[in-house]
Amino acid sequence: MKKINQFTAIAAIFILGFSACKKDNPQPKAPKMTDISISGENQNFDLTVYFNEGVYKNADQTGDLNENNFTVTVSGGNATLKAYSVIHSASQKNALIKITIIQDADGNENVTVKPRDGTSIFSKDGIAMSGDESKVISLTGTTHETISVKDDGNGTGTVTWTANNIYLLDGFVFVNDGQTLTIEAGTVVKGKAGQGENASALIVARGGKIIAEGTAEAPIIFTAEADDLNGSVADLDDGLWGGLILLGKAGLNTVPSEQQIEGIPQTEPRGVYGGDNDGDNSGILRYVSIRHGGTDIGEGNEINGLTLGAVGNGTVIEYIEVFANKDDGIEFFGGTARLSHILVVFCGDDSFDYDQGFRGYGQFWAAVQGFERGDRLGEHDGGTDPETGQPYAIPTIFNATYVGRGDGAGKRTVTFRDNAGGHYSNSIFYHQEKGVDVELLVDESSYTRFEYGQLTLKNNIFYDITNDPILRVAAGDGVSETDVTNANTVLSDYFTSAGNVVADPGFNLDGLSFKIIPANDVSGNLDAYPADWFQAVNYKGAFDPNTNWAAGWTLFSKYMN
Repeated sequence: MKKINQFTAIAAIFILGFSACKKDNPQPKAPKMTDISISGENQNFDLTVYFNEGVYKNADQTGDLNENNFTVTVSGGNATLKAYSVIHSASQKNALIKITIIQDADGNENVTVKPRDGTSIFSKDGIAMSGDESKVISLTGTTHETISVKDDGNGTGTVTWTANNIYLLDGFVFVNDGQTLTIEAGTVVKGKAGQGENASALIVARGGKIIAEGTAEAPIIFTAEADDLNGSVADLDDGLWGGLILLGKAGLNTVPSEQQIEGIPQTEPRGVYGGDNDGDNSGILRYVSIRHGGTDIGEGNEINGLTLGAVGNGTVIEYIEVFANKDDGIEFFGGTARLSHILVVFCGDDSFDYDQGFRGYGQFWAAVQGFERGDRLGEHDGGTDPETGQPYAIPTIFNATYVGRGDGAGKRTVTFRDNAGGHYSNSIFYHQEKGVDVELLVDESSYTRFEYGQLTLKNNIFYDITNDPILRVAAGDGVSETDVTNANTVLSDYFTSAGNVVADPGFNLDGLSFKIIPANDVSGNLDAYPADWFQAVNYKGAFDPNTNWAAGWTLFSKYMN
């Protein structure tokens, strides 16, 4: 026993000594850029880049850094880069970069400094700096950082994300109950790539708030990590990250009355939505562009561009773009949300999808399909469990413009089913093979909602809808041919009596550009606007023929010319 104990003691001393040795001699790490500063005016500026240790041009502790070791770019504003030079001595912890620009700076320019590549800058240990290292600073002296945001269960906290930084979502990031996330105008939020449990998304949980108030001059942009907003990601790339999800406490028509939002694991308690407060307030979204989302979190389960789960009408949602999402553009799960000036383009599935008793308001909604992408422009379901649950899904939508994929694609303009109702007025439906279908069942159905005046199409323009009639029933099992014929006759008569017309609004599509602002007269013959919330205008469709509210701040605006 003594010999064994002695051996054990010796071994323990050896292990402790070895562990101490390891602790005292950590493995060398790659050098990093730690800070950046700037001085100067007009067309000449001095940048100083700081490192966490002395750096060298070569791996053998030799060489001064020069302009061949860096990539320097100037973006934004009026000025462009003319030339730059570097002053540095081997082993120094900083480098001076003198830049000259063409034209005087207007204050909107940003300077980005990066290593030329992954073998440009070395530490004393011969470890190369990553080629992904970068520092960004405006010519006015404001620094720009990429800040990784990872949720450990505590959410974002009550915090402000500022426009001088990029915020990188690493996984599902929640704004928890009681927290408020404020995002400044002009801020860029990116989502890391990843599927399933590694997907990234921003989720505002019940009781949390987001205050994201962009402007036409400085929109808030949600996009993929790979997107440098300058062509690094193709416009039609999708599924590169998740999306934006708002969860509220408004009512659903499901059993139970609280549900787990799709796209979020069932084990996450912050993914619950629903309640009894139709006036619930989840915050403000204004001038927000959501791009390249819709990553898969499971087979056949992708995240929508903007998901609204039981969002209440106290929430402000206006001037929103969803561009190239892999799944739906916007999906409503119940609630009473009110949305105006909404643009959904080039999404892989439906443009606007509602169910579970959604009964909000909408005005100036535009949906555009193209490049062989998209299913229905409007997929409108009433209930899930049960389909006949109340309150019924009966939203009111004025001034929509829905532009489809044309003849041969086999797609529908709008589908009402699962007992859904809804009201469309003063809208334009254009360039789709199939028109509007209303589900007819032996029992209660969307056609029942039509019979009770809870599904209406009034004073709308339809054009280039191939199938005739434009408005028809989609019959379920057991419905007799006589009932189908009679229902279609009723709908055909209603189409005309309700002020709907077939007329050319004057759009121009060539497959690459989508000029969807009316060139022809779309005024007159208007349905009366409700007194509550809606803006009374003298035209049909989402756009005033003389004004383009999507100009500039949306990615789609370049396709409108």
